[in-house]
Amino acid sequence: MAERFPEPPQLLAARALAPEIRGAAAAAETARTQPAALIARLAEAGLMGICVPRQYGGSELAAADVLRVIEEVSQADGATGWCVMIGATTGVLAAFLPEKFAREIYAANPRVITGGGAAPIAQARAVAGGHEVTGRWPFGSGCLHCDWLVGGSAPDAAGESRLFFFARDQVRIHDTWHAGGLRGSGSHDFEVTGAFVPEGRSVKLPPRPVCGGPLYLFPTFGLLALGICAVTLGIARRAIDELVTLAGAKVPTGSARKLASHAVVQRQVGEAEAALRSARAYVYGAVDAAWQMALSGESFPVETLADLRLAAVNAAWSAARAVDLVYHAAGGSSVYDRSPLSRCFRDIHVATQHIMVAQPIYEVVGRVTLGLPTELGSL
Repeated sequence: MAERFPEPPQLLAARALAPEIRGAAAAAETARTQPAALIARLAEAGLMGICVPRQYGGSELAAADVLRVIEEVSQADGATGWCVMIGATTGVLAAFLPEKFAREIYAANPRVITGGGAAPIAQARAVAGGHEVTGRWPFGSGCLHCDWLVGGSAPDAAGESRLFFFARDQVRIHDTWHAGGLRGSGSHDFEVTGAFVPEGRSVKLPPRPVCGGPLYLFPTFGLLALGICAVTLGIARRAIDELVTLAGAKVPTGSARKLASHAVVQRQVGEAEAALRSARAYVYGAVDAAWQMALSGESFPVETLADLRLAAVNAAWSAARAVDLVYHAAGGSSVYDRSPLSRCFRDIHVATQHIMVAQPIYEVVGRVTLGLPTELGSL
């Protein structure tokens, strides 16, 4: 598909790394985490810093370019793309930290990798000079290769929640990631017990940017939802491409013709392409419209917030439908773990379970469309 924008260096780097990413996918599934050497290569290529402000050593890409990078990596392997997505979208928090801590975490190490979980789970107690935090979070994607991990706290007596940054040596990781898909993402539980976080090494929710720049006018959790949908778009593209290759060579049992010559397969491929391309067009159209508003410094009205979330959830579920179509079109060839189609099928059906693209988001957006009161935190 032709792109309307110049390709940033990080996108070119992601494309160049695709053969290495594909080659490592099976080993990553077995290990249930990404190979350390590959993660180092991704970080060195700047893929983890695509949302970090330029003043702290990141590339601060335009929102559409952030999605394109994540999508490109995910096309090579969904679990690797997921880890890049988590690294990138937690990196955006650098724009919301006081400069001292943003520099300590991000500027001090240009290859820094952050991750974590935003769920408001931990108990945070104010102490002299900061907070003492205790909590355990599930779904710590990429935690084994993170230098810093973020964890959300439950509201305090004043109703205030925060995202706390923990140094790696403050965190205990539990081996819990035995999952159906995205196995290579290493999304284990992580825990802190009485961890001291100095005042300022956390972000209040809802966050307010310290740095300027249009990217930081996008809602933090809305950007996470867009990142997740970019992963699903990449997975779906890979699945369709794999089916096309298979169909040109496979002669199904009981048939004298190649799979590609069967009308039902032709229809399934056409439907999958339509589902993917229309969803992708909606996402990038919505992001482009929001970006134009952000460039002018405008705050997003609730309708724009709802449009971004609707585009993200629609993309995730449309991509899943595309993968289902080509998975079934492939027949028995797709059931083996060695088949990339099997991995795409498993990965995308784990991705759709994330709360940021879960189907209840349709209800939230429907309330906005119907003019009903809506909790903006849901967007």
